[in-house]
Amino acid sequence: MNKGLGARSNSRVYSRSSYSSRRIEEGVLTSNTIQSMAELREVIGEEIPGLHEKNMDHVDHFAREFIEKSPFIVLSTADEVGRMDASPKGDAPGFVEVLDERTLLIPDRPGNKLAYGHQNILSNPNVGILFIVPNTRETLRINGRAELSCEPDLLQQLAARDKPATLAIRVFVDECFFHCGKAMLRSKLWDSNTWQENYRVSFGEIFAARKTVGPDIAQSIDQHIEADYRDNL
Repeated sequence: MNKGLGARSNSRVYSRSSYSSRRIEEGVLTSNTIQSMAELREVIGEEIPGLHEKNMDHVDHFAREFIEKSPFIVLSTADEVGRMDASPKGDAPGFVEVLDERTLLIPDRPGNKLAYGHQNILSNPNVGILFIVPNTRETLRINGRAELSCEPDLLQQLAARDKPATLAIRVFVDECFFHCGKAMLRSKLWDSNTWQENYRVSFGEIFAARKTVGPDIAQSIDQHIEADYRDNL
């Protein structure tokens, strides 16, 4: 099952202690760099009493309703040494299925095949998921443990646009809680008056700048990506 998943470079591997040591050597850590919970609490204050009680170890009916309305999530994973990845995933509202109050199913669709998040799950099952509902201030966080499945019945169950899922990511829920809406309010994310008009990322231009190739190559890359968007969702 691991065939084709290339090993990631270990050039970023370091422990928290070695990271701190390196930062000290580089002269980055100062007297204002927070390095303990006591120092952190001195700055941000103590936890609001009772607030942690919003955390649940299961998906209740409020969380289920939110998941059923969500067309977009961010799935965070980490490998065995803590290197992180955050992957956007989206489809029709409710594309993440709630099997029961402790189990979710996330369909995996065709992508770039780098498989960083998949490799992370194989070596470290701990994941975090942020659910977003358009025009809604609050968000939902679920933390848990994931596994990858290629069971045909599951893939067909998660089918979209007459295509079965490529993989099924099964998540066993450990923690479930809602975030308040302050981030959305501060960012004005759902206020269309703040949106930049027609901003697009050109992967062709990015590649051309890094590889010093001509504009014809850049245009060809962008055309290929647009065709993939159209034909391979």
